[in-house]
Parts: sequence; C-alpha cells; structure tokens
Amino acid sequence: MCLFIIEVMSYRTFNELWIEAQFTLDEATKNDSNLLTSKINKDKVVVFKELSLIMVNYISAINKLDECYDQVIQPQKRILIRNILELCLGRYLELKNDMVNLNFNEFTYLDSAIAQLRLLPQDVELTIPLHYRNERSKTIEWQSNFIDHVLKKTGFYEEEKVEVDMPNRQAILLIQRHERARQGRMRAQFMKEVRAMNKPDAADIEISDNARKAAMKIQRVWRGFITRRKIRIRVVEEMLLIGMLPPNTIDIEEQQKAEEVKSTRRIIQEKRQKEYELALIQEKDKIRDHVKEKMKEDIRDEVRSWYMGVKSQTGKFPDLPSEESGGSAVIYTRYKTASSLSKSTSQSSSKGTKSHKSKSIAGKESKEEIKKKNDEEDACFKMEPSNFLQELMLACSEYEEVWKGMDETKNSSQKHIESIVKTQKIAEVERELRKIVDVQLRVELETLQNALDKDNAIRIKRSKKQKKVKRSSKKAKKKRDKDLTPDRTLESLFEELVMNGIVHKYPSVSLRSFKGDTSYAGCDVMRWDKDPSPTLGDVRQAVRDSCVLPMLSNEIHQASPVVRSVLIAGVHGSGKHMLVNAVCSELGATLFDLTSANIVGKYPGKSGLTMLLHLVNKVARLLQPSVIFIEDAEKTFMKKVPKTDKTDPKRLKKDLPKLVKAIAPTDRILLLGISCCPWDCDQKSLTSTYGKIIVIPRPDYASLYHIWNDLLFQYSGLSRKFDISSLAKLSDGYSIGTIIKVLQEVRY
Repeated sequence: MCLFIIEVMSYRTFNELWIEAQFTLDEATKNDSNLLTSKINKDKVVVFKELSLIMVNYISAINKLDECYDQVIQPQKRILIRNILELCLGRYLELKNDMVNLNFNEFTYLDSAIAQLRLLPQDVELTIPLHYRNERSKTIEWQSNFIDHVLKKTGFYEEEKVEVDMPNRQAILLIQRHERARQGRMRAQFMKEVRAMNKPDAADIEISDNARKAAMKIQRVWRGFITRRKIRIRVVEEMLLIGMLPPNTIDIEEQQKAEEVKSTRRIIQEKRQKEYELALIQEKDKIRDHVKEKMKEDIRDEVRSWYMGVKSQTGKFPDLPSEESGGSAVIYTRYKTASSLSKSTSQSSSKGTKSHKSKSIAGKESKEEIKKKNDEEDACFKMEPSNFLQELMLACSEYEEVWKGMDETKNSSQKHIESIVKTQKIAEVERELRKIVDVQLRVELETLQNALDKDNAIRIKRSKKQKKVKRSSKKAKKKRDKDLTPDRTLESLFEELVMNGIVHKYPSVSLRSFKGDTSYAGCDVMRWDKDPSPTLGDVRQAVRDSCVLPMLSNEIHQASPVVRSVLIAGVHGSGKHMLVNAVCSELGATLFDLTSANIVGKYPGKSGLTMLLHLVNKVARLLQPSVIFIEDAEKTFMKKVPKTDKTDPKRLKKDLPKLVKAIAPTDRILLLGISCCPWDCDQKSLTSTYGKIIVIPRPDYASLYHIWNDLLFQYSGLSRKFDISSLAKLSDGYSIGTIIKVLQEVRY
C-alpha cells in the first residue's frame, strides 16, 4: 500500500514539474533560436541581456529536469527526460562560451536577468546531476578499494588490531566491583532517607517578618527573570518560524524520511526498467515471428516499384544506394527533395530578376558605405553555431506529440506503455530487415540489368561491386603514439601509479560546500564599462561550468566547447585544494598528481619521464573522467628556480604543453593546476598551457557573513542574536582558511 501511494504521488507531482520545465524550455528555445538565426546584428549590450535571460531559463529547466529524472518511475519518460537534460546542459555550456567571448571574462553575471524574472539567486544555482556519478558507483568503489589494497600491501596502512575477548577471571572481577559499588550507593541512599525523616517539619518553624520579606523579594525577582526569559524564547521562536534566524539544529528526522521516500522511488525505478527491457526483447521476438516475412515483402514491393518506375523513364535500372549512405531508405527522402526542388524552380526564376537588380544597385554603392557596414559588423557580436539546439527542439516536439496530452489515469503504477514499445521495435526490425532485403535486391538488379543489356545487344562492362563512399581518413593518418606497455593489464598499471603516489585518494567534498554569495550588482558595474569584482559564489559557478559540467558524459563533452586545462589562482587559504577535491568528487574522477614535489626522485631521466607520461596518458584514458593535478603550477614555467628548491619544478616544462595538446575532444581528461603567485613565471608559456584561468578574489562582506554564519551556528550554545555582521566587517581581507584556523584554535 505504501509503495502504491509513493508511485501515484510521484506520478502526479513530477508530471506537473515536467510540464513546468517544458514550458520554461519552450520559451528558452524559442528566444534562443530567434537570437541565433537573427539576420540583424545586434549591439553587444542587447545580446548580453537576451543571453542572460535565456541562460536563466535554461538553468531553471535543468534543475527541474534533473529532479524529474531522479524521481520519475516510468522508464520511457526517463529516457526522453535524460535526452532533453543532456541537450540542455550542452546548450547551456555553448551559451556560457558565447558569454565569455562577449565579455572576455570567465565569470558570468546574471543578476539583471534574475531581477527581471523575479527570481531568487538560489533558484538559478545550477545543480550538478548526480545520476552520472551514481552510474559509475561500482567503478569508483573498485578504485577506492584497489588503492586501499595496494597501500595495505605496501605497509602504508597499519593492520587493524582485532580486539581479544576478555578472560573469564577478569570479567568476574569487573562484575564484582560494579556490584559492590551498586550496594554502596543503595546504602548511602537509605541513610539519607533516614536522616530526612528525623528533621522537623518546615511548617512548624516560625518565620520572622524580615525573612518573609526577603523571601517575597526573591520570589518577585525570580518571577520577573523567568517571565523575561520566556519572552526572549518566544521572540526567538517567532524569528525562527518566519526564517529571520537560522535554526539551532537541522531536523534530521524529516530529511531522513524524505531520503527514504527517494530511495524507495529509485528501487521502483530499477524494477520498472527491468520490466521495460524484458518487454523490448519479447516484443522484438514477437514481431520477428509474426510479421517478419510480410515486412520483407512490403519492402521488396516498394523498392521494385521504385526501380521499375525509374526504368520506364530512363530505359535502364538504377543502382540501389549503398549501405553506408542509408540503403533503400534514402530513396524516399530523395524523392521528397526532387519534388521540392521542382516546385521551387518557378519561384527561383522569378527571384532571379530581383537578385540581378539588387546586384546592380549594390555595385553602385560607394566604397565608404561598404567600409562603414564592415565596421558596424565588426562592432556587433555573432554567436557560434549550436550543436545541441536543433536536437533539443526535436526532443521537445517529441514531448509535445507523445507525452503532453497523454491520459495516464489507468497507468498509476507507471509501467511502460506497450504501444510505444511496439512502434519502436517495428521500426528497429524494419531497419534490420531492410539491410537484408537490400543485399538481395542488389543481386536482383544486377541480374535484371545484365539481361536488359543482352536484349539490347549492348556490351558494357559494369562493375560488379558498387563503389563505397570514401570517408575522410584523418583519424587513420593521425600518428599514434607507440604503446610502451602493450602486454600489461590495467590493474598492473594502476597499481604501479598508486605505489609511486601518482594516483591517490582525495577527500569527498561537494562543490556546494565552497561557501560564498554570488554578485548582485555585476550588471550595474558593467554599464559603466568596468569589470565587476567577482565573488566566491561566482568562482564556484565558474569552476562548475569549466571543470565539472563538460566532463559529465561523452555526449556533452564531445559536442560542447572543449576545455582541456584550467588554472585556479588564489592566495594561501583561499580554497584552491578544496575546489580540486570538489571537482574530483562531483565527477568521481581518477586523480593523477604530477606536482613537482610528488614526482621528484621517481621515474628518473628522460626515458623515465617518457614512461611516466605514457602511464598517465594510458590509464587516464581507460579510467575517464580523469583529472591531472599540478600544485604550484607557476613553478613549471619559472625563468629562474631558487637554489633552495630541490624538486626540479621545470621537469615538465616541455612535455606539459604537449600533454594538453594531445587531449582529444573525445577524451574526458582535464589538466587542473593551482597557483598562489602565477606572476612568478613566463606568462606566455603559462597561458598557452592553461586555456582558462580562474582567480579567487578576497572574500566580500556577503561571503564572509555566510561563512561566519555557517561555521558558528554549528555550535548550539551560541546565541541566535550573536552579531555576525560586525565579525564579517572585522575579518575583511582575511582568507577563508585563516577564518577556519581561528575557529579551530578557539574550539580546542
């Protein structure tokens, strides 16, 4: 009964949420398409405003779709929701890239769009979908266990001491001691009661007037104190109720109940998915058994009628399209194209005279006007073409056609819909059978043409085999690196890197735990042609958009703008290591540490360095997504290394740019460096190696307030009216690491 209620509630609730997401998405895609295909070049300010509104709508839709995909039970819905979600993420990354090219800034300021749409900043904080990491949970667990196993084998971890059971003699003595103590407490309590019985009654003792007045005064003061305390408690409760004060404790019980409901839905999801996969297999077998021969005959009749029609027109049989170009299925699309071309000939002939006139008028324009137009075009901004928008609009149209008006009152258990399964499998079986029929008909066509040639007494040497479509062989021509370890398994390579400390574990950190508020006045500052100062919240969003979202899946990574390397720069204690751990945790990535201090003395010489880079490249591609981490990234490109530095930081100076360049668009590998003084090196080499540089600024007042608030109110003894505002002003200029260090020292 409980499972049935959960199914019905999720079916209705998340259907409504999906409708809201699609409504927002329809508006976003419509505006996006208009902006992308607009023939009139717009001013950069206008483009920025429109891009901001579109990005905010995409973020809102992504958050809703992510929640739907996590909790919707119906398997066919989840397939479409996932497809739309991935396309939205890809289009968002493309728009983010356009925004960076527009403003020449890695930070995106959406405060004006948020205010215009009357949203809260929390509403447009894009949530990172968790299902990508959950799908790799077994691989992540294997890596963690394998690293632990290797470290235990090498003696890095001490063996867990097994507690030995207490001997019987020692257990008896312990019980006797506790029993004697209990009897002693009982005797003391008995004697206390006896002494209390011998005391005179308080009512029999006469109280003087002074004592009575003193007692009344004490009572009056006490009652006043109690009343004032109750009033203060009521005020705090009221402020907590309306959300003006943070709660002392978080209601963990309610959160646990919500998580239990979510986990129950996920169990039902797996059950429905297995039923759906079984139905796909059964339906395909059913179609093959009953409709297979009829479908073959229908395909033969269609193709035969086509080539007989061509023969009656041209006098010879046509060649059937090759399998690479689509086979006989291409015939119908060609017919449609030919008919549309024939219809458009009359229109093109009428337009020819107009175009001739327009060319003659354009030729009369002066050179100055042409130059002026070119200058105006250069001043305007042109968006990059999209790899996701057309597919996204098609996916949205599929929702409109199939799911929007569907009556699901009889499918409250949210099982798969058999009619959709049948249609899907009929199309799949037809594609498979068409390939078989095409092979037979090619032989048939060749026989017929040979017979026709004999009848006409024409001897033509016909090629028995149709020429295959030549594909570009750029990938074949590309020089591949020689595999230095062809006979070794992935486990042995991974073990070697773990033993040398190149691969190691990292603390699990959420990107949301990097506290900080976003900028609320960035657009206002930009109106004065000034670069606004980013905040810690803007840094968090930039790291998410550059390091996490592009590496979530192969589909997103291959089609979105390529990000091969990122450098995070900031002072000591600004949270650089935390961001690196957060990126790895959100992706479930394999971390390769190529810091100069970590590889010193390992893989010596030129051949050793070649082997190290080969191992990192090979294992990183096998265990994608992967993050190659370099601490103190500026030391690699320093002009003069201090004599006190014995780590040989310039060891990777020549090979690191090659490593970045070798990362293909299909490789989910990211070079992630951190630096506290990026100016202490050759800037040209640094910027050519790291494609993006994200600078962590000093915390502003809003970020400091949030950080103090979150850190201090973890302790229940602190007053709710503690003046955090003054503390945030006093700590202006200090890094987050310094603040955390101060709290730890005060605590201990």
